[in-house]
Amino acid sequence: MSGIIINAKQVAANIREELKVKVNKHKEIKGRVPGVAAILVGNDPSSVSYVKGQQKTASEVGVEYKMFELPAESTEEEVISLINELNDREDVNGIIVQLPLPKHISPDNVARAIKPNKDIDCFTLDNTGKLFRGEKCLLPCTPKGIVRLIKETGIELVGKKVCVVGRSNIVGKPVALLLLAEGATVNICHSKTKDLKAETLNCDILVSAAGKANLITADMVKEGTVVIDAGVNMVDGKLKGDVDFDAVLEKASHITPVPGGVGAMTTTMLIENILEASLEYEQ
Repeated sequence: MSGIIINAKQVAANIREELKVKVNKHKEIKGRVPGVAAILVGNDPSSVSYVKGQQKTASEVGVEYKMFELPAESTEEEVISLINELNDREDVNGIIVQLPLPKHISPDNVARAIKPNKDIDCFTLDNTGKLFRGEKCLLPCTPKGIVRLIKETGIELVGKKVCVVGRSNIVGKPVALLLLAEGATVNICHSKTKDLKAETLNCDILVSAAGKANLITADMVKEGTVVIDAGVNMVDGKLKGDVDFDAVLEKASHITPVPGGVGAMTTTMLIENILEASLEYEQ
C-alpha cells in the first residue's frame, strides 16, 4: 500500500494565512509592517531562485522585503559594511545573507556581523549556542519547518526513534537538536557511518538532508516509516531529493516530495521568524 504524500504546500499556505492576520495586527500596534533585508552576492542560480520564493511569500503575507544585490567581486569588508548598516536600521527586523557566498568571502565572518536579534536563520554564534542549550532564540528556517511539518501532519514525536542523515550546520545538526527537544530519540548518520542501511531500518522517522540524490532506497526503509526528504540535488537540470521517491512511497506511511515538500516550509518559516524578530527581539 502506498504511503501518504504530505501536502507541505497546503500546510505552508495555512500557516501563511495565520501570518497575514498577525502582520496586520503588528501594523496596528507598531504603525508599520515587519521588514526583512536579503543580501545576494553574485548570481548563484539556486540563491536567485530562493530569493524569488522569499519575495513572493513576503508579498503574500504583507511583509516588506528589501533586496540588496552585490556583485560577485565584492569584498568581505563591503558585505559586512552593508550588514552593519542594516543592523542599525529600524525598518529592518531581519537580515538574511544568501548562501553560498563567493569563495573569497567567509560565511562565518559574515554571520558574526549580523545582530543576533536580526539573525532570522540562526547563523550567529549567539543563536546557535542558545539552540544547543535549548534556550529561546530565532530558529533555523529549514529545521524549524521540518519539525513544524511533522507536527502539523499529526505525527507524534515523543518517544519516537528518529534517524537524521546528514550533519551540516544548516540542516542536519540543528534539526537533530529540535527533534531532541520534542522528546524524540535521535540518531545522526553521515558519510562515515559504517552501515547506514542498518541505522535507517531502525527508526520510526527518517529525515534525510545529505545532499546526495537517491541515497535513500526502498530497501533502507522499513514498512510504516515517516520519511522527510530535505535533500536538494540538481540531476539533469531537475530538482531531486535524497530519497528514491517512487520506490520508498510504497513502504513509507508518510513521505515528502521534492520539490513541493520541505522547501515549501522553509520560506514560510523565514517570514514567521521576521515577525517574531520584530515582536519579541526588537531592541
